[in-house]
Amino acid sequence: MAKPPRPPKSKPLLRTEAPIRSKPRKKRDPAQPRLQIDPMPARVEPCLAALLQQPPAGEQWGWEIKWDGYRLHVHIEPNRIRILTRGGYDWTGRFPAIAEAARSLGPATMILDGEAVVLDEQGRSDFGLLQNSLGAVGRRTGNMASPAILYVFDLLYLDGHDLRGVEYRTRRHLLEDTLRGHEGAIRLSEDVDADPAVLLDHACTLGLEGIVGKRLDRPYRSGKTGDWIKLKCVQNEAFVIVGYEPSMSAHGGFASLLLAAYKGDDLVYVGSVGTGFKEREAVKLRELMDLLPWKRKTPPVVYQGKRKAVWLQPTLIAEIQYRAWTTDGKLRHSAYKGLREVQDNADIYRLNDE
Repeated sequence: MAKPPRPPKSKPLLRTEAPIRSKPRKKRDPAQPRLQIDPMPARVEPCLAALLQQPPAGEQWGWEIKWDGYRLHVHIEPNRIRILTRGGYDWTGRFPAIAEAARSLGPATMILDGEAVVLDEQGRSDFGLLQNSLGAVGRRTGNMASPAILYVFDLLYLDGHDLRGVEYRTRRHLLEDTLRGHEGAIRLSEDVDADPAVLLDHACTLGLEGIVGKRLDRPYRSGKTGDWIKLKCVQNEAFVIVGYEPSMSAHGGFASLLLAAYKGDDLVYVGSVGTGFKEREAVKLRELMDLLPWKRKTPPVVYQGKRKAVWLQPTLIAEIQYRAWTTDGKLRHSAYKGLREVQDNADIYRLNDE
């Protein structure tokens, strides 16, 4: 007859009179490495691209298409999304599609650097379409929601790590991994492996604004440092409106806007723009100019022209497209593209940048 199994000699693990406690841990050895956790910056001043006429030589540059829109930083935080302009204003409510796409990238925390654009039927970014989507010309606190999409070209912060001190090629790899599979309102601005001169030629043929080059071995540095450069097919810059030429027959009651740029700390007259205005835009722009706090009897710039002009407080900033400069420092073949908003912190053209 088989013997019954003997009971175990040891007591069951959890049957003990004393409470179960973890083994006391030794104090942490200060020599052991620590995982650095960086707080997310509340705001980052953007890195800006310096304008060049010819692409530099060398293989240390990465190249991509230049987008024509609003520069934005998207902060994806644990409990909220913030979309900030260059000037640090919160425009989250104006870009709901981008905000919703940012939520889908969570729960990771990150700061994305990109350009909000509206594309035309040919897939080209169009600043005028973007302005129209944000509301009427000159609406400073408009509440219209833009269907713009965000083309992202840099990653400044990711899950507790400030990436600004990391070289661009590494930030780029991390960005590509982060956005892989996302093709909605947030998209990757693709880099193009091509000779920059050939790439610029193709961009101009397709009617694009130009190309942007970035040093692959550089960290992210705010301001215009030369780490990022831009080459343009058609020049688009911001100029101050200092007056207008009245007209009884033109839409809005003006024939042209008088423009100025900075030279040092002073505004300098750089010519006028009389094309590119749609009827509705012209009317609303005139209404906005009439609402300025005061008009000037004397020009705010040195002016030697013969035109009859109404001079304005130099407050409004216009986005102007032009082909070249005349020998006496005036814009050639200029066209009005839209108003830049104060919150966008537009970079007004400086004559000593060239």
